[in-house]
Amino acid sequence: MSAGDTGKPGNTAGAGNTAGAGHAGSEAAAGPEVSAVRVHVGGSTGRGSLTGVGLVLAGTVSVQFGSAFAALLFPRAGALGTVALRIALAAVLLLLVTRPRLRGYTRADWTVVAGFGLALGGMNMLFYQAIDRIPLGPAVTLEVLGPLLLSAVTSRRAAGLLWAGLALAGVYLLGSGGFDQLTLPGVAFALGAGAMWAAYILLNARAGARFPRLDGLAIAMSVAALVSLPLGLTSAGTTLLEPGVLVLGLAIAVMSSGVPYTLELLALRRLPAATFAVLTSLAPAVAALAGYLVLHQGLSALQCAAIAMVVAASAGAVRTGRR
Repeated sequence: MSAGDTGKPGNTAGAGNTAGAGHAGSEAAAGPEVSAVRVHVGGSTGRGSLTGVGLVLAGTVSVQFGSAFAALLFPRAGALGTVALRIALAAVLLLLVTRPRLRGYTRADWTVVAGFGLALGGMNMLFYQAIDRIPLGPAVTLEVLGPLLLSAVTSRRAAGLLWAGLALAGVYLLGSGGFDQLTLPGVAFALGAGAMWAAYILLNARAGARFPRLDGLAIAMSVAALVSLPLGLTSAGTTLLEPGVLVLGLAIAVMSSGVPYTLELLALRRLPAATFAVLTSLAPAVAALAGYLVLHQGLSALQCAAIAMVVAASAGAVRTGRR
């Protein structure tokens, strides 16, 4: 998921540039926890915010369709094997592309990026365990409660809380049609993934303030791979080395990790974390579409109405964040 590194504006920009680029409204929307790392650097015009919205939406489409295709691999590699293969391949690709610099960082920097990697890995492992037990739409619906709670906590505006509440109502309606298929373990895994998603957003911003370009993402993904790969190998064994599994795993890694996490990294440079968190409420809508097209899961009229509510809430949150 649901799930990247915010990055910072680059080697030459540094913390000073990020501190000067934001504006008061962004600080208020993000809240004290997030404003400390100045994740909104899109400037006072709306162009950066609109670009950030597009990046979030593109990343959401990529990750949810990647999750749908990942479910097709479960019968061969299992949930743990699939997520381990995805994360490991994504880590290798990112390391090859970014070639991150490993020197010159403090112990605090490494602590932050290690925590970011653990949140990233935990979020994905818990989510794949969830969609192995319950349908994709309800799983994402439950998972997105984490970012929505983060949005409510970090927003200092009444309007922000209103939009978060509307999104939460839409998220509930969207998943209500499939809640009869839920199991207690599946619900627990999905809620756990949501908690890790909220931690991922905050650690995303903190790591991005300390590491340039995509370096933090590549290092965090490597940490996640080190955690998930032993579990995946224990579960799936040599199945992960079969050519067909590797090819599908590579496609899932690109769709579910490399593309969305990079886009989210860029988006969080342009959007306050509160707005980003509410935009992630679009994930259940996209998951429902992916489930319909890839896994042949239908949409009821109630679910379509819920999608409209979530879209309206997300649009309202963007307007609130830009004021």
